[in-house]
Amino acid sequence: MNSKLSYTAALTTLCLAGFGGAYAAGSDQNDALGIKDAGISLTQAISAAEQHVGGKAASAEYEHEDGRWIFEVEVVKGTEVMDVEVDPASGQVLRAVSDKADEADREAGEKADD
Repeated sequence: MNSKLSYTAALTTLCLAGFGGAYAAGSDQNDALGIKDAGISLTQAISAAEQHVGGKAASAEYEHEDGRWIFEVEVVKGTEVMDVEVDPASGQVLRAVSDKADEADREAGEKADD
């Protein structure tokens, strides 16, 4: 009887832990709470992105994008800015593309010209 109760408690704990990030993404809570389910830290994601590009990170965040969690790191190398996506489970770089001017940057420039 005691082992059955322990098994049920363990299963419940695993289910709650697994759905923690999904709950944060689908609720009014801060999406940063989803990071508790990541296999690597933000610092490790930044390091992977910097090594991949050979530059220095300028910004990084943990986002829920296209139905999945992802680390997104902006890395600067020389005069080029790269958007690097890092898998939060494995730490592998999934994608690195040249960053075009952000929409917010363009809007800020237009407002300054007014």
